[in-house]
Amino acid sequence: MTVEDVELSIPETADEEEAAAIVAAVGAHLRDRRAAAAAAAAASDGEESWDGEKWSFAGRLDGVGRPAARVPDGAPREKWSAAGRTDRF
Repeated sequence: MTVEDVELSIPETADEEEAAAIVAAVGAHLRDRRAAAAAAAAASDGEESWDGEKWSFAGRLDGVGRPAARVPDGAPREKWSAAGRTDRF
């Protein structure tokens, strides 16, 4: 992921502390995304991974009445197999 241009608008009603908090939060988010992209690129050795799909899978489980759980890195990549093991997550 490359972040080339970021446009941020801060409400005029924000005081200095609120504006600083907004900038800090957005900066942390962008830094985390860059770090995640760098880690994914470093780990990308042709194997499929759960990167970028763990939250959507947990959300789907929650949507069908299963408690949303953290999907471990070692979980099967095939979604039907993973869904059958949610009691172990």
